[in-house]
Amino acid sequence: MADLKLGRLPKVGLVRMTVGIPEPLKEELDRYAAEHSRLYEPVDAATLIPHMLEAFIRSDRGYRRRRILSEQGKTRQRGGVSASAKSVATRLDSDGSA
Repeated sequence: MADLKLGRLPKVGLVRMTVGIPEPLKEELDRYAAEHSRLYEPVDAATLIPHMLEAFIRSDRGYRRRRILSEQGKTRQRGGVSASAKSVATRLDSDGSA
């Protein structure tokens, strides 16, 4: 049987938050937690949620792209030139364009 996408949970520090979720989602999270517990170690849905959110954010390509562009913009504002900006400049110079 294939492992779950979430896999084993790492040990990390926590910050407490309170969120409300729809009842059907809570039931599905409980079922997922039961399956995760069966495959790995006993865990409840509340413990899984931060790891699920982290996995979701890591897999969001649009968010990662925007974050990289934002960080590159901050580097340029401070007067630095990012590696990708240097790469673009090098390509433009070698093409003879721009």
